[in-house]
Amino acid sequence: MYEKKQGKESYWYPYIRELDRQRGRGQLAVESPLLWSRQELNEYFVGSPMRDIVLERLAGIKREYGELDTVWFMAGSLFKQYPFDLPTEAFSFEIFKQAFVAVQSCVVHLQGVSLARRFALVPLGPPLLAYKSNCKAMLKAVGDVVQLEVDRAYKAGDPISVWCGPQPNSRLLLNYGFVDEDNPYDRIAVEASLETDDPFYQQKRSIVQKNDRLTVQTFQIYRGKEMEAVLDMLPYMRLANLSDPAEMESVSFAQGPVCPVSPCNERAVLIQLLEYFQRRLAGYKSSDTTEIGDDKTNAKKRVAEKLLSIEKDILGKALAAVEELMGQLPDNTVSPCVGAYVPHLK
Repeated sequence: MYEKKQGKESYWYPYIRELDRQRGRGQLAVESPLLWSRQELNEYFVGSPMRDIVLERLAGIKREYGELDTVWFMAGSLFKQYPFDLPTEAFSFEIFKQAFVAVQSCVVHLQGVSLARRFALVPLGPPLLAYKSNCKAMLKAVGDVVQLEVDRAYKAGDPISVWCGPQPNSRLLLNYGFVDEDNPYDRIAVEASLETDDPFYQQKRSIVQKNDRLTVQTFQIYRGKEMEAVLDMLPYMRLANLSDPAEMESVSFAQGPVCPVSPCNERAVLIQLLEYFQRRLAGYKSSDTTEIGDDKTNAKKRVAEKLLSIEKDILGKALAAVEELMGQLPDNTVSPCVGAYVPHLK
């Protein structure tokens, strides 16, 4: 921000000018959702966790902005070459947010280095490259420089695709303004929590902790691995639904074949998951082809629709996995035995 205020006198002027032009845009020419209006977030991300992800990041950026003056006072030597006022007096939050997005769009994920050196700032790197989740060309640290190691011979004018690291599409859209429809690292999070009013809460808490789970546990449903994710959730759900202390220690968290506590308990658990996935899918509004606004607005809508389509596909396949497991129950006449204290799913 200080360098930008110096205009053409800044050494970084050519980079800043280009970053301002990009505004965090990725290869789909869409700027980061951090710069979208609240109306656009509410309209384009109906039913998706993406809206809350954006708002959470914005809240974090706001906290960073609120701490700028403290940093300025405590580390004045960092700013001695800039004869300007306090950061929050010199720059509005809107300007800080734009600067944050510009810097964020230049962060690259390096390979072959320690965790401490995993990320680097490469001005104009991501904006001028085509990021892909399944290609083999990658950015590597070689000494004190970052080099692009390509996976094939290129001709002049060929577009260059680069692996962007194991990032879900929500992060790719947030950081770089694009969605990769072939992303094998995409996932949907499901949060399950034990009911604290359950009289057996402490016993259940002890069991989940012994099995490396938490009382508020996040399960990741990876694209293409929906059945594995559902199977991973079942032990937690079986335990949460039990009301007989004698049965609780029999719940197995070990990977392997499905080991229900009882057909009754299993049906109750699967019905809860079935209704949960149906509820999440119903939260998305039906897509339409109505053209709205200008090209820029349409580009935002299109990239949001790509993200939502993938999310619905993952949730739909998770729902199908639950239905398949329900079809394997030995007795379809067994009534659900849902206890008074069922797990909370979010």
